[in-house]
Amino acid sequence: MAVLADAAVELVAAGGMRALTHRAVDARAGMPPGTTSAYLRTRQALIEAVVQRLADLDREDLVAHDLPTAPAGPAPALGPDGLDQLAAGVAEVLDRWLTVGRSRSLARYACLLEATHRPELRRILHHGSVLRVQARELLARAGAADPVRQGDQFVAFVDGLLFDRLVGAGALSAPPPGTPASRDDLRAGVRTLLRAFTGA
Repeated sequence: MAVLADAAVELVAAGGMRALTHRAVDARAGMPPGTTSAYLRTRQALIEAVVQRLADLDREDLVAHDLPTAPAGPAPALGPDGLDQLAAGVAEVLDRWLTVGRSRSLARYACLLEATHRPELRRILHHGSVLRVQARELLARAGAADPVRQGDQFVAFVDGLLFDRLVGAGALSAPPPGTPASRDDLRAGVRTLLRAFTGA
């Protein structure tokens, strides 16, 4: 199933949602015709598989960079050093999503745009809420005055930073993704944001 989902992600990244068909996934995955429709009967199921795969891979990246993936009860407060480490970790993830995860990032935005025209898709684009819960918990540990509101804002701002580096003006003016300069620039931006939210 992961092979099919990965092929579907690549199709969406390359050609948008219109490129996503059962037949195209079969061809991209190198599978016999009819394989995808045997596992994912409807277009809705195919889109859900794409979204779930994106969410799973995002979680793997967060874990690999020591960013918590779920609140785990009481946790020690984050001081300035902890915020610096958090900013560095977020920057590493963002840089990864701009390089080896570029197709995933493009596919994610394509799915989000599709949801604005097809409200029924909003319920399956749930992985953003997981990131918001994590951000709220981290900002609470960092001493933010309103971690719920600020956690949501943090995710929105970081998502905007990623989008700008991927397809906006930042794609032209920022250091090339995958370089130390890119990670340093992303880290500085995230740290500035954390400082604004926490005063640290």
